[in-house]
Amino acid sequence: MRCLGKFCVVGLLAAQASAAVAADMDDNVLRGSFSPEVQGNYVRWDGFTFGGTVGYSNLSTDSGSAAGPLIAYILRNSTLENEFQPSSWTVMPKSVTNSMQYGGFVGYNWQMEQLVFGVDLGYNHPSSLNSQSSDLLTRRVVTSDNITHDVTLNAASSFKLVDYATVRGRVGYAFDYFQPYAMIGAAVGRFNYSTSASVIDVQSLNNVYQGTFAQSSSDGRDNVFMGGLLVGVGLDYAVLPNVFLRAEWEYIAWGSVNGIKSALNTGRAGIGVRF
Repeated sequence: MRCLGKFCVVGLLAAQASAAVAADMDDNVLRGSFSPEVQGNYVRWDGFTFGGTVGYSNLSTDSGSAAGPLIAYILRNSTLENEFQPSSWTVMPKSVTNSMQYGGFVGYNWQMEQLVFGVDLGYNHPSSLNSQSSDLLTRRVVTSDNITHDVTLNAASSFKLVDYATVRGRVGYAFDYFQPYAMIGAAVGRFNYSTSASVIDVQSLNNVYQGTFAQSSSDGRDNVFMGGLLVGVGLDYAVLPNVFLRAEWEYIAWGSVNGIKSALNTGRAGIGVRF
């Protein structure tokens, strides 16, 4: 190669500098410069977060006493109800239904060395968590007036969790790219329900037929709001400086809705952004 004096020297220096920069960039890429920055032996998790989730839910319901108020109204002021309380008999069995759900969250983290404290608000919408239960119960009782009652109770219920929101407090521990955490909080759910009941009372005295009493009643509402308490555990994993993956299990015990008790188990996965 030909060169003229100082121009050749400048050209050689520029070439060497370019090669050094390229080598440094290659080394940074190979070392993972686009990975989350680890301080000491853990990633920083403080700041605002938001993201989306997808999960699978299991809703268990206990409708055993849901028809009680309807039966009590049907048998109001009767000797049968006063002495044997058919309204307290458990008619319907427990039931379980499953569904996918989709949601999102927004929150904030505070970090003290490796301890991470957080709070978040979430919203979740199940695809279809609609539980159905029905059954009948027959008993023979004799009231104080010597009337024999062959009583048949028939009841059915429908119970749907439309969607729900949560507020959760979290405590986690940061190490490497991971942050396992435990959480506790509260939830508010929106429910639809319907309940129906019928009573058939065949009466006899000394084995002589006296008559049959038969009546039915029903009740139902949409968009009923009820609170619940939640607990759960989870794990966040940092994949980029401001992006993390999330996996968690959450349990919610709901308050009674028209006599129907329910609980929700959910496993979900998600992706979030921290800034």
